[in-house]
Amino acid sequence: MKRLLLSALALSLLANVVHATEPAQTTTVATASALGSGIHPEDMDKAVRPQDDFYRYAQGAWLKANEIPSDKSDWGTFMKAREDVQQQLRTIVESAAKESNKLAGSDKQKIGDLYTSFMDEKKLNALGITALKNELGRITRIQYKRGVQDLIAHFHEIGINTPIRLSIGQDNTNSSQYAVTVSQGGLGLPNRDYYLSQDDAKMADIRAKYKTHIEKILTLAGKSNAAAQADNIIALETALAKVQWTTEQNRDPVKTYNKMPVAELSKMTPAFNWAMYLKSAHMHGKINDLVVQQPSFIKGFDDTINNFSLNIWKSYFTWHLIRSYSPFLSSDFVNENFAFYEATIAGTKENRTREKRGVALTDQLLGEPVGKIYVEKYFPPEVKQRTEKMVGYFLEAFKQSIKTLDWMSPETKKQAQIKLSKISVKIGYPRQWQDDTGLTIKRDDLVGNLMRARKARHDREVAKLGKPIDREEWHMTPQTVNAYYSETMNEIVFPAARLQSPLFDVTAEDAFNYGALGISIGHEISHAFDDQGAQYDGDGNLRNWWTAEDKEKFKKKTASLVDQYATYSPVPGYFLNGKTTLGENIADNAGIVMALRAYKLSLQGKPAPVIDGWTAEQRLFMGLAQARRGKSREQRAIALVKTDVHSPGEFRVNGSLVNHPDFYTSFDVKPGDKMYLTSDKRVSIW
Repeated sequence: MKRLLLSALALSLLANVVHATEPAQTTTVATASALGSGIHPEDMDKAVRPQDDFYRYAQGAWLKANEIPSDKSDWGTFMKAREDVQQQLRTIVESAAKESNKLAGSDKQKIGDLYTSFMDEKKLNALGITALKNELGRITRIQYKRGVQDLIAHFHEIGINTPIRLSIGQDNTNSSQYAVTVSQGGLGLPNRDYYLSQDDAKMADIRAKYKTHIEKILTLAGKSNAAAQADNIIALETALAKVQWTTEQNRDPVKTYNKMPVAELSKMTPAFNWAMYLKSAHMHGKINDLVVQQPSFIKGFDDTINNFSLNIWKSYFTWHLIRSYSPFLSSDFVNENFAFYEATIAGTKENRTREKRGVALTDQLLGEPVGKIYVEKYFPPEVKQRTEKMVGYFLEAFKQSIKTLDWMSPETKKQAQIKLSKISVKIGYPRQWQDDTGLTIKRDDLVGNLMRARKARHDREVAKLGKPIDREEWHMTPQTVNAYYSETMNEIVFPAARLQSPLFDVTAEDAFNYGALGISIGHEISHAFDDQGAQYDGDGNLRNWWTAEDKEKFKKKTASLVDQYATYSPVPGYFLNGKTTLGENIADNAGIVMALRAYKLSLQGKPAPVIDGWTAEQRLFMGLAQARRGKSREQRAIALVKTDVHSPGEFRVNGSLVNHPDFYTSFDVKPGDKMYLTSDKRVSIW
């Protein structure tokens, strides 16, 4: 057998795993011969030819047989995995709530008491809007427009939507230090298109229902002239929407990096004093500059301060305060909030049970304390080891692929290899857990618990300023069914919950899992080299490391991908934006290419087994498709077209496979088949 030469990082991952798993071959990670194909034939629709529509061939029966649950706006493998996790979390949360003699300040006390405070519906119904009495009074007491900046600073602490958003993270041009970034916000509808699309009847209908919804919420809160206030609020939000940048514009990391001294920014916004804002936000003296993502929006926001009266601003902030906390007030607020944001916007038929919502809230506010227990109970060490081993092969696949790219020059390849070698990998859960010692949670104060938890999160972020970058920090909890790549950290992160059925099958032979899970590993690594990630170097700094010629070749290839995905329409009349989804489409296409290459590396020269009549390549492609199945209600599908940078599952599968030559040979795709593209039309980047 030919011995493979692996990169240093790949070797370190593999060495640790092989050493750890050699004595344990009788555990759930069985030998390849004892593992199944992973394919669920009962979910397939064999009346559909794989050459015509592989997505429906792989799971057409499932799509026909499975309805979207009434409390969901979409359903599929990812939603099923999330629902399973929520059931696991429910056992943790309810156990903590029932446990007596909990140590005050302990994780279990906080988890149990937060859940209990949410479940006390009788108390919340009795409180009604009075739970927000102090915050509503704060808005009423504002006498001058200068008070707007102080209110925004306070609202940032307790998680209220405002026209400007604040975030603290690595500086894009100096990833060794933290920076404060200011960006656009302030809308009550999903994005600017919902306000500005004048030729779309569905958007017009939602705007009309939005006005009615605001009226109802303000009326429930005891506000007079609710209809007039709703008109003014929508007028203000429409003014903000007009100056907001599009999703496509916001994907440009160069144009969205505008570092300005605080004094210079204040000159640009005479109605908003940034020095006073930072003082109210407890950041005065900690920073000298702010990174402004959308300078023209910040100027436009400043204009709205002048163009709208103080009373309109008070109405606006009152609305957003109540909107943010409506799911946690009395049932009349809860029901009206659901009726608009879930039923109208997403098409959901009924609200989740109170237990489900309580578990979700506890998970949201106490993610790492809950995560510690979740990992202990539900994340087998062998799954972490098996995943780490897969990642090692993917890193080697990328290393070898970079060497053989025919469109990239040696100079750019050298820089790409350096960046690849610096990618760090986090699997399962953090090595260091977040400290929530100072957070107070009470059994009888839900709104107070929310505000204290949100402020604690805000304070943790502010405390980072001036300190070294915490490279152990995670931006997802272990129980999150998702994964991510960070450009500034140059790392891929796979939480424990992403590594479970139906997204990862420990009883299946590797080929299926290289399609089901491996596609995501390749996907996340490739983000280091997509149209955004490729603008950052291996240390996470925004720096051009490409030759001019290579950059043009890359742009030409990705332009073809833009054109391809712009032809896809998940809802009649609504087409994907190929530019907005470009980064994710690059990653999807790269992910499937690398999944097959990494799987072949994992064989170490041995022949791939045929299982249940399926070749390894066929199982891998089936794993990709069956792990990406899903369906959405029409309203939800439209919202995703407007707001999501990902393509829907159908196009993540078929859109990638039509570009993959091994798919053609594996399923005998020929001219005349619906999934056939001539070789000159197939987009090949990796």
